[in-house]
Amino acid sequence: MRFLFAAATCGLLIASSAGLAAGDAAAGKAKSETCLGCHGIPGYNNVYPTYHVPKLSGQHADYIVAALKAYRDGQRTHGTMNVQAMSMSEQDMADIGAFWQGMGK
Repeated sequence: MRFLFAAATCGLLIASSAGLAAGDAAAGKAKSETCLGCHGIPGYNNVYPTYHVPKLSGQHADYIVAALKAYRDGQRTHGTMNVQAMSMSEQDMADIGAFWQGMGK
């Protein structure tokens, strides 16, 4: 009985991990148009030139997704980024991460 329970639990874990959002770089390109307004300008600063806007090209997708989630959840604060991230689904974040990661190749 324990074996059956353990096997069922493992099966559920594997099945649930398959449901995690996989990024689609092509979809992410269209979703990143807004991002380009700041992140697509080399050396751009905003908020009365006190905040350096980081370069996203080539950044790991997992990092971008984690950062967007942190902005959405209020763990990171920047007015523009908080609002942008709140409008994104998990799939949007994964797609955007895949796009920017691929831009570094």
